[in-house]
Amino acid sequence: MKFILSGGGTMGSVSPLIAICEEIKKRDASAEFLWLATKNGPEERLIDSYHITVKKIHAGKLRRYWSGRNFIDPIFILLGFVQSFLIMRRFRPDWVLTAGGFVAVPVVWAARWLGVPSFVHQQDVIAGLANKLMARSAKIVTVTFKKSLADFAAKNPVWTGNPVRPEILSGNAGDGYAYFGFKHFLPTILIIGGGTGARGLNTLVAQSLERLVQFCQVIHLTGGKVKLDFSHAHYRQFDFLTDQLKNAYAISDLVVSRAGMQVLSELALLKKPTLVIPLPQSHQEANANEFFRQNAVAWLDETKTPPEIFVQAVSELLSDSAVRTSLSHNIGKIMPPDSAVKIVNQIYESAA
Repeated sequence: MKFILSGGGTMGSVSPLIAICEEIKKRDASAEFLWLATKNGPEERLIDSYHITVKKIHAGKLRRYWSGRNFIDPIFILLGFVQSFLIMRRFRPDWVLTAGGFVAVPVVWAARWLGVPSFVHQQDVIAGLANKLMARSAKIVTVTFKKSLADFAAKNPVWTGNPVRPEILSGNAGDGYAYFGFKHFLPTILIIGGGTGARGLNTLVAQSLERLVQFCQVIHLTGGKVKLDFSHAHYRQFDFLTDQLKNAYAISDLVVSRAGMQVLSELALLKKPTLVIPLPQSHQEANANEFFRQNAVAWLDETKTPPEIFVQAVSELLSDSAVRTSLSHNIGKIMPPDSAVKIVNQIYESAA
């Protein structure tokens, strides 16, 4: 079978598709994949590491608020549709698979014109406009949370949980300490800024680093939006991590993160104690609330958290092993471990 995958702009719409792709490969080593991605997103390096061919297409965003881009982006959506249509005519896919992102909207629409079935996965608690638009053309819709089933009731959605790349679960602490050059006897925190919307979190971290490195080691993933001028034996800064992310998780005593669903899914399967700082006034707050109400994460409001409160929260969590054990136990109960298997079962059963 041939599959076109589409997602990008942020890593959140990429990782679950890779997990699905890897599960398909287990069943069919001869399966072919082609990825339609954004022109300027951060996803290409990760996709390339899985030896998947990438073609970049135009993408535009439909906004439900005033923006001058609303007059320009429909042109890019149309260009993306034409590009997708022509690529599919040549590649002749059996399925189009997406887990969100506006780059995928014209791809799914072109697939409908050509009679190619589409699969759409809804990660976040609150359905975004892109997925709502694509779901109308989809043959299969799956969701991470049961409460999201109501958002796609007309398509008979399936609750599967959120797929996670299997290698994320294979981290090795010894390799991690060696790679990052950290000490075993000091606690380590991993700070994940995210691909977009990380400016506020990175600013908070920058203002806190002098105090943080006095009592812990810090791995800081900035999302590629900023380069902090800070150097210390207890601090490591990266835009993103690909191969070494699993080892960063392995040595982390605490993870500080935005509340994107893909990262939260990884943390749930790894049972990592987590402090979430969701992007203010975004869908991430609903994700964070879903985890927080199950006592699975600690939560800080970025708009009400000065550096001293952030440092205090990190210090208290690292000092209280009972709280971290409780968070680890509770977050580990949220996400089913076989989401990719369930999704691929749906695709193959529908194709039969």
